[in-house]
Amino acid sequence: MKDSNLNSFTELGLSLPITRALADERYVTPTPIQAQTIPPAMTGRDIVGIAQTGTGKTAAFALPILHQIAANRKRPEKKTCRVLVLSPTRELSGQIVDSFKTYGRHMNVSVTLAIGGVPMGRQVRALMHGVEVLVATPGRLLDLIQGNALRLGDVEILVLDEADRMLDMGFIRDIRKIIAKIPSKRQTLFFSATMPAEIEDLAKQMLNNPVRVAVTPVASTVERIVQRVVHVAKADKPALLADTLRAETIDRVLVFTRTKHGADKVVRQLVQKGLPAEAIHGNKSQGQRDRVLAAFRNGRVRILIATDIAARGIDVEGISHVVNYDLPNIPESYVHRIGRTARAGAEGVAISFCDGEERSFLRSIEKLIGMTIPASGQAMPETSAPKHGQRNGQRHRSNNNGAPSRSGPSHKQGRNNRRPQHGKSQSQGERKERYTGEIATAGFMQSRP
Repeated sequence: MKDSNLNSFTELGLSLPITRALADERYVTPTPIQAQTIPPAMTGRDIVGIAQTGTGKTAAFALPILHQIAANRKRPEKKTCRVLVLSPTRELSGQIVDSFKTYGRHMNVSVTLAIGGVPMGRQVRALMHGVEVLVATPGRLLDLIQGNALRLGDVEILVLDEADRMLDMGFIRDIRKIIAKIPSKRQTLFFSATMPAEIEDLAKQMLNNPVRVAVTPVASTVERIVQRVVHVAKADKPALLADTLRAETIDRVLVFTRTKHGADKVVRQLVQKGLPAEAIHGNKSQGQRDRVLAAFRNGRVRILIATDIAARGIDVEGISHVVNYDLPNIPESYVHRIGRTARAGAEGVAISFCDGEERSFLRSIEKLIGMTIPASGQAMPETSAPKHGQRNGQRHRSNNNGAPSRSGPSHKQGRNNRRPQHGKSQSQGERKERYTGEIATAGFMQSRP
């Protein structure tokens, strides 16, 4: 393995078309996850990468994959792919596709996106003659397999990105089904921000003598982020949010709610208080979601309201503030949330609202990060709150206000016509597709032309 203290991408030995693309993008120095992952991955070694969103891990797996494709170009068979990348959300999957196309622009590499919420017809046609790289969400991938539009017998490299989020979203069962259809003789690149026991077990089953790379431990928070918590009654949160948004000097802000229903409610409250707001979520089209995310990137929308599920797919520079309207019941999620600000040397502010039901969540967060977050306001009397050990199951029952749905034109196709299993009130496919669509936004809109 090469020295991880690499100062330049040129030292990695990547193929010329890739180094040209990196020069086009003005990429000079690899991030720690890239410097430690790319060299062994280029030689075909399995990788376990533990890294948070924003550490550069997409390039850490995309660059060595493109290098191997460049060294062994061959036409894929019909309805097959050479590389399969599994991602939990539509937005993150789209960003991965963009990265492959950017880094592979001088290779003419074939890359296809397969996600829910859009018609399958275009994806079926794209796979007809085979592709080199397929980036997919698990639910839509199984739909394509069951529709005889895709075979996985030719997969040479498998990437599992955001594995812990796959667990939170209930995808692990489908992941195991997909792995069973892929040749055991393959290279596997496995990335996760955290390694709970079930993810550790999955990694052991999937990988062969892997290189383990860990950067930016989950308990570390960026030093440039100013953190504070405001104790507030739950009923007073809407007014506090409006006052906070007016008082702060904001470039872009992410406001986190626990559920999609909660995000929609915040949008309505902002509008009532005279703050222009928009909302997009799984019940709206993918095109609408893409347009709002684009508006957030270019500054037309300054405030984005999102759930944890959706936020993993938001990679936007210039976020000055993060507001936890609802404190997360998983303490690691707090670190992921506030890590969306203070990037690229900038400073950031993280403000959390804490009501009486969330006091136990705050204690868990402070224990994880090893500090007491400076507080203001009068602490609310602690009320009965969900136990930490029950968090995953509870979230599955409560997200989206309990309304099962599968967004997009393909809602009558494939997996979601199954009957509920094990006495559940909705099918597993419906529940997982809901999670991939959890996002809502609100923002101050600049004057439109």
